[in-house]
Amino acid sequence: MPSVPLDGSPVPADGSLPDSALAELGTRPFGVYVHVPFCATRCGYCDFNTYTAAELRSRDGSAVASPRTYAEQAVAEVDLARRVLGDRDLPVRTVFVGGGTPTLLAPEELARILTAIDERFGLAPDAEVTTEANPETVDLDVLLRLREAGFTRVSFGMQSAREHVLAVLERTHTPGRPEQCVAWARRAGFDHVNLDLIYGTPGESEADWKESLTAAVAAGPDHVSAYSLIVEEGTRLAARVRRGELAPPDDDVMADRYLLADEVLSAAGLHWYEVSNWAADASARSAHNLLYWTGGDWWGIGPGAHSHVGGVRWWNVKHPAAYAARLAAGRTPAQAREVLSAEDRRFERILLELRIVQGCPLDLLDGAGRAAAARAVADGLLDADAHARGRAVLTLRGRLLADALVLDLA
Repeated sequence: MPSVPLDGSPVPADGSLPDSALAELGTRPFGVYVHVPFCATRCGYCDFNTYTAAELRSRDGSAVASPRTYAEQAVAEVDLARRVLGDRDLPVRTVFVGGGTPTLLAPEELARILTAIDERFGLAPDAEVTTEANPETVDLDVLLRLREAGFTRVSFGMQSAREHVLAVLERTHTPGRPEQCVAWARRAGFDHVNLDLIYGTPGESEADWKESLTAAVAAGPDHVSAYSLIVEEGTRLAARVRRGELAPPDDDVMADRYLLADEVLSAAGLHWYEVSNWAADASARSAHNLLYWTGGDWWGIGPGAHSHVGGVRWWNVKHPAAYAARLAAGRTPAQAREVLSAEDRRFERILLELRIVQGCPLDLLDGAGRAAAARAVADGLLDADAHARGRAVLTLRGRLLADALVLDLA
């Protein structure tokens, strides 16, 4: 949830949606995202909508927002979502609690939010329920309590196995801790465990990256996400790069790191199903992220959270104090929204579906897009057999150039 301001149209005070959006409810999977905006410290590369305790204190030292009161506010937005979406049957297929650091909240507080979602909407019998976790904020006991609360999947931020790389990222956990967390999660009964990695950090060598991949695989997760480092404006990392203290990421190096990731993860039995994600099998894939990538509907709970229902997208006010104040006043916390046109939705389908292993149907493309797809097959960017079956599916080389290819196809 990057902290980039967005423009949009005003949202009614009660949060009501256009009839056209409500008419589509139930035609696609429905999920809930819960954003927990609190962190113990801010990582130097992070541009997400997160706040430390010091950033949430007024001039007199009192807290304007706190993890201790957050669950109550999140439940209030769950209640709002139920009112806005009406009383139709809308089972929640996926819940994803992200941040920030969700595990700064006690497991019982996260359970309170999950229980509210279940009571107001009903969790589907096979619902995937994920929480992110900072390795330093959990132990076996916490993971046992999370599993008992109904969480079925946990995602740990590992980023790197090399101490000097973590230092550049300003990550606070120590090497080896994420691997220990995977072992604890297995003991706690989690069948699905993810590790997040970042490649391309200034000062990271190819050997460093291979060591991180090897350590991640050895820990035994059934899912790994590997993201290239993006130097976001306004972060401490960006300032250090601008001052010349650190070298900016190099595109050729990034491509080499990605190829190494695919090689190591594939050899370990983890197969790509989205450009930045590898899983042991279909059951290990992130159902919540697939909901995003395949055009599902979701309600985003929390400061700065984004939502999408039936072609309407909206986003909440970013500051936790403003978020709490709006809910306390009985108003929607939504800051603004946009109604997507048919062309917007077509473009987004191409943008997102092209990134997954099934690809996107060629009939989404116009004449120029189909011609571009044929050229991409000739250039080795799209799979020829899939193209013959009517789908645009990225090759390994195509994954390296996915962002540019989308523009050609759309």
